[in-house]
Amino acid sequence: MNNIIRKANIEDMPDVLRLITELAVFENEPDAVHISVETLIKYGTGPHPLFTCFVAEDNKHIVGMALVYFRFSTWEGKSLHLEDLIISKEYRGKGYGKALYNKVMQYATSQQVNRVEWVVLDWNTDAITFYERSGALLLKDWHLVQMNKKRLQNYMRSLT
Repeated sequence: MNNIIRKANIEDMPDVLRLITELAVFENEPDAVHISVETLIKYGTGPHPLFTCFVAEDNKHIVGMALVYFRFSTWEGKSLHLEDLIISKEYRGKGYGKALYNKVMQYATSQQVNRVEWVVLDWNTDAITFYERSGALLLKDWHLVQMNKKRLQNYMRSLT
């Protein structure tokens, strides 16, 4: 493995979007991605980016990425959320995922967060095993709750 793990830059955003789309396919949600390269650039760069992205390179080809952002926990304070960590299918099992995971944990430590959290699908047993072996705690009593834009609009209309 000839890997380099580094912070993503503007020129990497087409590859980041490619990986996000690949992840959506892997998660059986091929039509779920509604963002663009421009969206990633707008919200991931500049003086106050909403997220930080790290990429894994193999011979100058981006083969993986991890996207994180800060949150605040009323129990723990400053936290880091790992939104996605994806390695291209043909590069899985070669250490890139672990290298990106390690980069995220190093970043979290350097930013003095009190917790790192993320979501993993219950059928992704390889990832679950990896996370548990790293010392992460899998919370099985909690449910993920979301309200997408359409549901939010419907709810807001119901208030009037």
